[in-house]
Amino acid sequence: MEYRRLGRTGLKVSTICLGTMQFGWSADEPTSFDIMTRSVELGCNFFDTADVYSRWVEGNDGGVSETIIGNWLVQRGVRREELIIATKVRGQMGDSPLNQGLSRQHIMAAAEASLRRLQTDYIDLYQVHWPDQETPLDETLSALNDLVRAGKVRYIGCSNYPAWLLAKSLWISDVNKLARFDSLQPHYSLVHRAEFERELQPLCLDQGIGVIPYSPLGGGFLTGKYRRNSDLPESDRADGIRKRYMNEQGFAAVDMLEEVGNAHNATIAQTAIAWVLANPAVSSAIIGANTLAQLEDTLRGAAIDLGSDEKAALDATTAWS
Repeated sequence: MEYRRLGRTGLKVSTICLGTMQFGWSADEPTSFDIMTRSVELGCNFFDTADVYSRWVEGNDGGVSETIIGNWLVQRGVRREELIIATKVRGQMGDSPLNQGLSRQHIMAAAEASLRRLQTDYIDLYQVHWPDQETPLDETLSALNDLVRAGKVRYIGCSNYPAWLLAKSLWISDVNKLARFDSLQPHYSLVHRAEFERELQPLCLDQGIGVIPYSPLGGGFLTGKYRRNSDLPESDRADGIRKRYMNEQGFAAVDMLEEVGNAHNATIAQTAIAWVLANPAVSSAIIGANTLAQLEDTLRGAAIDLGSDEKAALDATTAWS
């Protein structure tokens, strides 16, 4: 496993970040424990979660993924200082209007709740999950700065921010001498490029912002199981993939991933991961896993070193998609 600096910081993260959205949803606690243990054995030191995971499951109030990670840390005797834990704040965590957003009130309460669930006294990377148009940026950044100064948070980051909002946030932090965002978590893959590459990528490279993309496999489309003339299962996820990616450009990308992957004895999914990691702006790619076999298979993508001609051939299939 390769380790890269998170943007301009001195923090070294594995090029694969274990996404834990499935924990408590499609992976039960024992399976989640095994996935985390095996990921560490394979060199992954970076886990990503959020307080709202898995609030969408019936009868679930959220915080389940964080709780599972906390239980694993204690029950498996993991050395906390060797792991980078990232979590997020913003989503609705209760029925009260106070239980959501990026106000000082909610951020402070949510951070304490995440610390309790994770059974730790600090969060390595605390990220705002998506923007909050109803809260001034300086209020949000000041609250995050106070968490950093108190030692409860080591670094801060944002997710799903457009370039103008990230730039404005960095300016406010710099002018007011507040902790600044050190990372961005964007939606990015070979079939979803323009949103990040047009404006966010040059901004992150210029400002030293670490990039940790989510959905590098295009929601499962870049695994190779969705091909021309293939029958799709009846599900909301399959419908979303059909509408977004099942077109000639998407199929051409999968075909090229297969061709390039064959030269490396790699799968389509592994090659898709390698393509994301070949971007110099990217620090780590977030992948999820429901099983150990799925984890081990996908992690192999971090070991593939694409040549410049191979990356160019893949780039040409989906320019500005």
